[in-house]
Amino acid sequence: MPQIVIVGAGIGGVGVAIALKRQLGFEDFVIYEKGQDIGGTWRDNIYPGASSDVGIHFYSLSTDLKPDWPSTHGSQEQIYDYWRKLATKYNIYSRAVLNRLVVSAEWSTTEELYHVVTEDVESGARFSTTAKILISAVGLLHVPRLPSIPGIFSFRGNLFHSARWDTGVDLAGKRVAVIGNGTSAVQFIPLISEDATVHITEFCRTPNWIVPPIRADFSPLWKWAFQHIPLAMRTYRLLLYLRSEMIYLTIFSSPRIRSRSSALLKRYIMATAPKETHGNLLPDYALGCKRIIINQNYLESLHRPNLALNWDGIQSIYEDGIVTKTGDKISFDVMIFATGFAADRYPLTVVGGAGKTVQEYYDSQGGPKAYLGATVPGFPNLFLLGGPNLGTGHTSAILTGELQMGYILKFVKPIVDGLVSSFEVTTEATDAYNDLIQRRLERSVFVECLSWYRTDGEGKVSSIFPGPMLLYGWWVRRPRWSDYIVKAKTAQWEQKMRREKWMAYLSPMHYLSFVLGCFISCIGA
Repeated sequence: MPQIVIVGAGIGGVGVAIALKRQLGFEDFVIYEKGQDIGGTWRDNIYPGASSDVGIHFYSLSTDLKPDWPSTHGSQEQIYDYWRKLATKYNIYSRAVLNRLVVSAEWSTTEELYHVVTEDVESGARFSTTAKILISAVGLLHVPRLPSIPGIFSFRGNLFHSARWDTGVDLAGKRVAVIGNGTSAVQFIPLISEDATVHITEFCRTPNWIVPPIRADFSPLWKWAFQHIPLAMRTYRLLLYLRSEMIYLTIFSSPRIRSRSSALLKRYIMATAPKETHGNLLPDYALGCKRIIINQNYLESLHRPNLALNWDGIQSIYEDGIVTKTGDKISFDVMIFATGFAADRYPLTVVGGAGKTVQEYYDSQGGPKAYLGATVPGFPNLFLLGGPNLGTGHTSAILTGELQMGYILKFVKPIVDGLVSSFEVTTEATDAYNDLIQRRLERSVFVECLSWYRTDGEGKVSSIFPGPMLLYGWWVRRPRWSDYIVKAKTAQWEQKMRREKWMAYLSPMHYLSFVLGCFISCIGA
């Protein structure tokens, strides 16, 4: 039986597996992945134009930078290939069980371990195992969300979500309804509308702040410099990090800068999009409140005669098409939903010591809630990657993940070394942390409109982190053991905690190590 079960082989699951091997030299773990391969988001989202909106050198593991990326932002195919090669390099495939769905995991208080039930996706056969530690790497943007539109499943044509793109559907000569105008739609609409025989109607609800394109190909000279000049690639990565932090400290934090930036973006949108669309395309909410979208020829594509925007709202769907809220009936052959993900639901049935699930805990708290986005009271030895309030609108999810992994490994090591049997965050620490988070959010731009950052679109903000990543890095630089119920097995652990407590306050090396740690996380190691 493995000591650690990792749920999900996306970039989080593969990343923490690599960290376990590199930092701890530990291999007694298994990854259960319901898909046919590793990759998660970058395996599943194969819609045309799918790519990162973070600079690719900053959207790579700091331990495995890649000098020959062809352009500043990676495509879905390139990122997927990168993670598959990492899984091969670190022999992660040998620790992964593919096509295996985790059905449930239940903590046994007497045995101090999780009983995990899995199911083979193809045969339906079920298996049982146990684990001292459960690491949830299911991802924040994991479960596609379909809107609650009356009659949605009565449509007789082809219907699919952009995150589950149906490559078997030929759009040529078809009448296509695209529902949604977020990041995915902005990426694929310019490409599918290149075929003049595809007649597209995009149903939009809220306008977005759209910024000019920042993607560009790297010249051979740039790639040569990254390959051969010491620190060139790492310095470039550091600049990407500093730029991302400045975005938070300016646009996200300063109303004055936000106002000036909004005026510039309005002029850009008006200069790029057709004049007749300006009345609907210009947002009336604060810049940064919702996800900022990078233009990928989307505004330019609105000039095409085979692409129309519809802002009337959808009343219902019938067998041949859509009924708008103005009463118009529009016929379609294909419907593509670009309506995001269920970011406020926890998709696993994990049962804690008190017999309740993680989702039941979330429901009792008015939405997703965790300590540092990593641990949940009542669930010993459960660690979340990309948990509540760890999404960002300005920086790399890879950086966030690596900071969090470093924090989690500090708990993993004493457990696998036999010094501690379990860690469980206290309710008091979780409440205090989340009170702090919500106070910061109350003063932030994120509460000034409705967005996917919020529970059910209007409850508490449960997805976004209200601060720069340097702040989160400081918070997770070392565990506060007093915030946890620790079941130690030996007196050696008690001595370790007392020693660390005093060293943290007396040694200037503690603060130097934090600065160096942030620097390494930013530029790569």
